[in-house]
Amino acid sequence: MEVELYVDGKKVPMNSYVKSVFFRVVSALISTLKGVEEWEKAELRISK
Repeated sequence: MEVELYVDGKKVPMNSYVKSVFFRVVSALISTLKGVEEWEKAELRISK
């Protein structure tokens, strides 16, 4: 499991617990999407 978060181009440091939470939450969201059976890598980009 590899999780990295960048905000405005700067890497945000995360401990193993926070990485685990991000991974589990995003994995749960991905698993509910139609057409997604199995996945190996996901990228999420958010702008406001």
